[in-house]
Amino acid sequence: MDQNHAPSPEQIFGSYMAWKLDETTWCISFMEGTEYIYLLEGDEKALLLDTGYGMGNLRSFVERLTCKPVTVANTHYHPDHSGGNGEWEEVLLSKGWSLDAPSVERPGAGPYDLSSFPHPDYRKTVVHDGDTIELGGRTVRVLEAFSAHCNSSLFFVDEGHRMLFCGDEFESHQTLMYDNSCNPQAPYHVEKRMDNLKANALRLKEIVCEGWYLLPNHNGTPVSTAYLDGYIALVDAVYDGTAGIEDKLNHPFIEMDPKAPELCRVRLGDCSIFIKKAELMKVYGTKR
Repeated sequence: MDQNHAPSPEQIFGSYMAWKLDETTWCISFMEGTEYIYLLEGDEKALLLDTGYGMGNLRSFVERLTCKPVTVANTHYHPDHSGGNGEWEEVLLSKGWSLDAPSVERPGAGPYDLSSFPHPDYRKTVVHDGDTIELGGRTVRVLEAFSAHCNSSLFFVDEGHRMLFCGDEFESHQTLMYDNSCNPQAPYHVEKRMDNLKANALRLKEIVCEGWYLLPNHNGTPVSTAYLDGYIALVDAVYDGTAGIEDKLNHPFIEMDPKAPELCRVRLGDCSIFIKKAELMKVYGTKR
């Protein structure tokens, strides 16, 4: 692309478009259509899952979609999901948010300026496993995720609409499994992370059934719950030493990450993970 006509950060991170997944559920996309925010309406309230990178004016965009009071929650505390939290007075998040806080709050963490938001000191309200968010005729249940992609993930279960919002813990085709907390006080243990990825998939399999969908935050939505079986098999294949290892990442945004030279893609069938190759080799083929 001609650099004189390259999209600006505002166009990439702050230009939102939306479409309906059903009559009361919106998918809001940005980052050239590769990342999603969800808006769920009930009879009395609406729930916004994630706030993006904090560019543009997401709140104004959301208020054009719904006239109902909006509760805001984060699937996890990373800059592309929590960067715009300061547009609201309160945000619901995981008890693990503080472990991932440097990824959002350190200088240069994202294209946003934390001090520029209307509510830079917004209230962080922790929700726990089994809590429910009542929207009026629509109930969303909170599940705490085991730490795999990060330390602060939550799943949101909407049984009435057969939707399971899974953040970045299960993307279509790939999941990031390298340390991205930017916090030296939150140690990364590769075997624990791999075990947790499988444990999360097994737990979600107990919930979903025919007609359900997973709704991740990147690279395609909604997606089949069959991906859960795929990630379980992938973890087993890593330990068996049969998963394929690819040094070429083939993902433009991941290739922009400063950690990219250390990463590899590990694949089995339709599922893959990005991980530091040195960490992968600590567990690869260890449980044959």
